[in-house]
Amino acid sequence: MDLRECIGKFAIEGTVGEIKEYGSGHINATYLVEAESKGNPKKYIFQRINTEIFQNVDHLMENIRNVTTYLRNRIAKRGGDPDRETLTVIPTKDGGSYYRDANGCFRMYQFISDASCFDAVDKPEDFYESGVAFGNFQADLSAFPAETLHETIPDFHNTGKRFETFCKVLKEDPLGRAALAGPEIAFVLERESQMRILTDLLQKGELPLRVTHNDTKLNNIMMDNRTGKGICIIDLDTVMPGLSLYDFGDAIRFGANTGAEDETDLKKVSLNLELFECYTKGYLKGCQGSLTELECRMLPMGAKMMTLECGMRFLADYLAGDVYFKIHRKDHNLDRCRSQFALVADMEKHWSKMEDVVQKYMA
Repeated sequence: MDLRECIGKFAIEGTVGEIKEYGSGHINATYLVEAESKGNPKKYIFQRINTEIFQNVDHLMENIRNVTTYLRNRIAKRGGDPDRETLTVIPTKDGGSYYRDANGCFRMYQFISDASCFDAVDKPEDFYESGVAFGNFQADLSAFPAETLHETIPDFHNTGKRFETFCKVLKEDPLGRAALAGPEIAFVLERESQMRILTDLLQKGELPLRVTHNDTKLNNIMMDNRTGKGICIIDLDTVMPGLSLYDFGDAIRFGANTGAEDETDLKKVSLNLELFECYTKGYLKGCQGSLTELECRMLPMGAKMMTLECGMRFLADYLAGDVYFKIHRKDHNLDRCRSQFALVADMEKHWSKMEDVVQKYMA
């Protein structure tokens, strides 16, 4: 694959210089492209889109273009800097949002300078700022017609459908592993009645359909190097219609766990209530009153269900033979599910405290 030839299909400024691999993402192949235009340095992010995961690139890029165009207008109207506060899609020379050839599908973004991403929560302030940033993202898109977006991964956070898939794999038990995961299987089955809580409320119209990011990890926020504030939400591949509770819940699952996602010593796994409060305070501040009262009250349930769903997916993959999530050791997916379920159990133990935190910061 000739990267320079592909890059040459895009309407960038200047002459391309160095091209190097960039970032820590595991889905798309990402490169930093340095160029020079009339003595001025220019930088771009160039990506090969993973079409095994995102099979309809037209829909994927239509979502990203529509959302970023909407955000640019919002940011400009309030006197912000659209080039810095949202992704800027660089079009191809014929006006397309991506380029396709025999080697795959490619896209480019303008590089956001003087900003960094963090892979882990080193201090509470960073988690608070990430909450503000994702809250701002939700507020900015609160009037966007979410139903016009495509589902880039159908039923991605439909916990009820995930439960059906789990039950199907459990029944088939292709490798006979169910006997090795009895307590974990029981943990899931004991919570069957909760699997459709969120989607049922959506179907009844009691929770509104929102634009959701669906991958609200800390490393999907560009943090300003000078102020430490979250300035831009990145990695918009999974932007879809959904529930605000998905985004809040996944951020808590990832950032407020005292243990690693695949921690084997479950005594180390618990909900860090300080970080839960930091993120909740920041998120609700960023949302600027755009959430309904029920959305706010259901935030703890969002955290629990996203953690339960993730653990259930790990367990289903273990039973199926580790066909989806990459493993690096024997029983890796079983370890992952146990860690998630330990976090769910600790949330249940501290449920009233989680609810008190939310009540404290509700508008």
